[in-house]
Amino acid sequence: MTTKTKQVSCPSCHKKVAWIEKNRHRPFCSERCKLIDFGDWATEKNAIAGNPIFNDEDETPDQLQ
Repeated sequence: MTTKTKQVSCPSCHKKVAWIEKNRHRPFCSERCKLIDFGDWATEKNAIAGNPIFNDEDETPDQLQ
């Protein structure tokens, strides 16, 4: 019986990656691609569509505590 390994595309570079436990960076192909994706979220290059829940202009530092 042959087991077919699922292949996914790396979200950063689109290289095919085997979806196996051995690949600790999945769904990314490498640590580098994982960090690139993290950076895109951190700099808000990537975002989830929708209206913001919080309005930064309405908050003062004492309200954040």
